[in-house]
Amino acid sequence: MPPQGRPRTGSRVAAIQALFQSEQTGEAAETVLDQFVRHRIGPDANMSQGGFEDGRVPLADVPLFAQLVRGVARQGDALDGIVGGHLAGDWTVARLDPVLRALLRAAAFELSSGTQPPARVVINEYMDIAHGFFSGEEPRFANGVLDAMARSLRAAEFQR
Repeated sequence: MPPQGRPRTGSRVAAIQALFQSEQTGEAAETVLDQFVRHRIGPDANMSQGGFEDGRVPLADVPLFAQLVRGVARQGDALDGIVGGHLAGDWTVARLDPVLRALLRAAAFELSSGTQPPARVVINEYMDIAHGFFSGEEPRFANGVLDAMARSLRAAEFQR
């Protein structure tokens, strides 16, 4: 998934995995966050024991990872409103693939939580991740939603 030397991307990948796990298992976000920090992130996440496909992210910025997971857990309903407001036609947040849902929630959190990183960086980061998780139409779908959310939440950045 994330190329070597990109700990912030690694944080986002791990956050999406943790959010997916929390939703699928019903475990609290804090429990999953702790599991990831102890067993899947950092130098102890030895890649010889499995790779990204096994949920390991050896290079990740733990503070960013924790901020994303906690933020999405804390603001879930508001973020679903943001994501849902940018879906076309009869699409609903509940209808989304669970990994795509986690990705869009995390991106919505970042876009709605300030001005850094710039919106275009957020879009590019999550598009790289979408391409790592999906090989079908999902990245194109994600790009449309990410762009619409960014233009809505950070309109000033697109008026330059």
